[in-house]
Amino acid sequence: MAQPIKGLHHITAVSGPPQENFNFYRNKLGLRFIKKTINFDDPFTYHLYYGNHNAEPGSAITFFPWQHVVDGKPNKGEATAVQYAVPGNSLDYWLDRFKELNIETGDLYNHFGFKHLPLADNDGMNIELVADSKVDDNQTIGYGGVEDQHAIRGFFGTTLSLSDIGRTGELLAEMGWKNEGDQNELTRYSSEPDSNLGRSVDLKAEPNLNGRFGRGSIHHIAFRVPDDEAQAEWREKIQKMGFQITPVKNRDYFRSIYFREPGGVLFEIATDIPGFDVDEPFDQLGENLKMPAWYEKHRDEIEARLPELKTD
Repeated sequence: MAQPIKGLHHITAVSGPPQENFNFYRNKLGLRFIKKTINFDDPFTYHLYYGNHNAEPGSAITFFPWQHVVDGKPNKGEATAVQYAVPGNSLDYWLDRFKELNIETGDLYNHFGFKHLPLADNDGMNIELVADSKVDDNQTIGYGGVEDQHAIRGFFGTTLSLSDIGRTGELLAEMGWKNEGDQNELTRYSSEPDSNLGRSVDLKAEPNLNGRFGRGSIHHIAFRVPDDEAQAEWREKIQKMGFQITPVKNRDYFRSIYFREPGGVLFEIATDIPGFDVDEPFDQLGENLKMPAWYEKHRDEIEARLPELKTD
């Protein structure tokens, strides 16, 4: 029997030029740049990873930086916000930091007992910093001048915009997530991951939301399982539930399976193993361009066609 899925593994989105993306997530949000690789299906595009200092599952946001992509607009059938967990007393620090950086923020609001600070990244993607005392003791290091004690610990969760939330809620319940009720036109489902990261999914019924996929859009969200055995159990269960699910795909740092949930959002189930330090030492994460073995013979051509990215 498949064990409950405990939390998010990573979130993948589309950005504009890679240098602008790096400057925001590393130098302004203070995340660690943990992996510079390529899109396995589009090798002349980077795939960039940022996370907490420990490069833990539940903290990694990844981007396909497409140079000339149209601006995206939130749409139903997509994840439409990334929620980051910061220590319970840290929002005043972040308000001051964003003011110094001339980053506009929305008004603080309370949601299911947590304070949320909304803003947008440089590509217009919705972000919320969530004050969460459960992550106070999660150790990390801030980058880009962010103080360690206030640094982002990882994901709090995400928001899914859907025509109808019913069947998606049923799926999350099957995955072992608990319905916490309704508030602010959102229904919250939660899990209890060991790390306290990535434990919330908010569902919002927005049948009249008509956007388009592009720069600033979230491509998919990934849930975490510990290993290949757990993933195989979930693949079998998802198939029996009537979903079309992909074969296992090796992403070098985790193994992945993908399917569309009832509302249209692309879900992934990713393994915690082998981790981001499988091909470079932990203290050198993100320093070198990594690519799958089958692309190595094309390295010179790929490097020549990728845009410049300064990460010093």
